[in-house]
Amino acid sequence: MITNYLTLNLNEPNKLGDVSWIKPAKYVGIWWELHLEKTSWKSGPTHGATTANTKKYIDFAAKHGFAGVLVEGWNKGWDGEWWLPGGGNAFNFYTPTPDFDVEELSRYAKQKGVYIIGHHETGAAIENYESQLDDAFDFLERYGMKAVKTGYVETGEELVNGLYHHGQFYVNHAQRVIDVAAKHKIAVVAHETVKDTGERRTYPNIISREVARGQEYDAWSADGGNPPNHTAIIPFTRMLSGPMDFTPGAFELTLPSRPNNQVNTTLAKQLALYVVVYSPVQMASDLPEHYEQHPDAFRFIKDVAVDWETTKALGGEIGEYVAIARKARASDNWFVGALTNENARGLKLKMDFLDAGKKYVARIYQDGKTAHYAKNPGSYEIREMDVSRGDEISLQLAPGGGAAISLIAK
Repeated sequence: MITNYLTLNLNEPNKLGDVSWIKPAKYVGIWWELHLEKTSWKSGPTHGATTANTKKYIDFAAKHGFAGVLVEGWNKGWDGEWWLPGGGNAFNFYTPTPDFDVEELSRYAKQKGVYIIGHHETGAAIENYESQLDDAFDFLERYGMKAVKTGYVETGEELVNGLYHHGQFYVNHAQRVIDVAAKHKIAVVAHETVKDTGERRTYPNIISREVARGQEYDAWSADGGNPPNHTAIIPFTRMLSGPMDFTPGAFELTLPSRPNNQVNTTLAKQLALYVVVYSPVQMASDLPEHYEQHPDAFRFIKDVAVDWETTKALGGEIGEYVAIARKARASDNWFVGALTNENARGLKLKMDFLDAGKKYVARIYQDGKTAHYAKNPGSYEIREMDVSRGDEISLQLAPGGGAAISLIAK
């Protein structure tokens, strides 16, 4: 099922014509620091989306080869209780806060070879968003923002005015956003939206979406975050419908501002997610300073591809574990991700998928001997070995752990 693309292929072919402007990419951004409450979406002394802070992320992206910088909280409307019914009506999608100099930042990002990823949180106030769609996407295009993350956060099942996420009005709205975005050559990464039904084949600019518990729930859910088995379930459920913007890459796995929550994985499992959870746009979600503390592990995030030629499911059982190999497009390199639930387990992965006659350097990022998702999540080890088709790699996954392997052709 993991490699069955029937739903996708039952959709009509591309209707947008030339889609060379839609490019798979990795990005960073002002996001996780907001969930950690280091800064805030709201304006004022703790505001995260400032000109200076955005430049810091642009510099980091340019230095490490990331294409985009997501900025949340850049626009007016965040100061009230926007997540409550009707609160999203305060959002304005083409008016920055006074401390976010969009003219200067668009110039600075372009100079650095990076683009800003826009953010449209609607608070599920769909009609307010629709009334601004043309102006909002004019704004994105004018300032070189090649992609936008949309959001429809609400407090219950029912949206504003009695609407529902998968009701007909909302489904039609999601299509209107795709259409307007395509007119302005903007890729859409949609959160809290309609599940994928393969329409990305017809409209390739709907490049990824969330539509399941992503990593942000580790900070905000009342029950302490996603359980360790969560990412051993979604490859067999949510992921069957299409790409997921899970936003992996957390290296600081405890949440000091939220003592009842933490990211219930090991650091090595965070790396595995880049292969296990497919998306043609992947976020390195943590703060630059946390990556700078672990440059050896950060190397995998920099190396891993996002555009794949081939996918092989190496093994798995729903809610228990999964191991997936993917070959980078236009490359001889392969990447592997393997992860487990709350139970430790050993895995033996046969390299039968590698290209015959080629030799590879396997760089293996694995759990440390004392790693544990709750007790010692930051423990990891890195080893290298030469492999070729038919060889076997043995892995020992810690409770809540995982492993990531880059296989670079010699």
